[in-house]
Amino acid sequence: MFRDPASESAIDQAAKRLERAIALLEQRLGERGRRDAADTGGLFDQDRARLAADLDQARARQHELESAGAEASAALGRAIVEIREALDGEGPEPAAEPVLPLGDETAKVDEDEDASPPWSESRED
Repeated sequence: MFRDPASESAIDQAAKRLERAIALLEQRLGERGRRDAADTGGLFDQDRARLAADLDQARARQHELESAGAEASAALGRAIVEIREALDGEGPEPAAEPVLPLGDETAKVDEDEDASPPWSESRED
């Protein structure tokens, strides 16, 4: 088979143009990928910054609530002391009883088990 030198040149030229077009396409795709990655990275940075700010606000609020709780607890403790002092001054010395958690009525045993509190007595009028 005999090939025409002019046709090989046209094929070679077409192949070179195709190679240049592919290289240009790869270059543009690479640039676009880097640009998209930078944009996405910017979005992640914005999200990260927003989340960090939200976390800082939440921690500040947590500290405020803990401080308020500690102040309320201290105020409640002072009120308990004042009430006990007021009650101690008005009546006979109360017997020392262990402090029981609320709702633990089974641990306290009355000396007179038949006695019931005055609010439980029913009145018949």
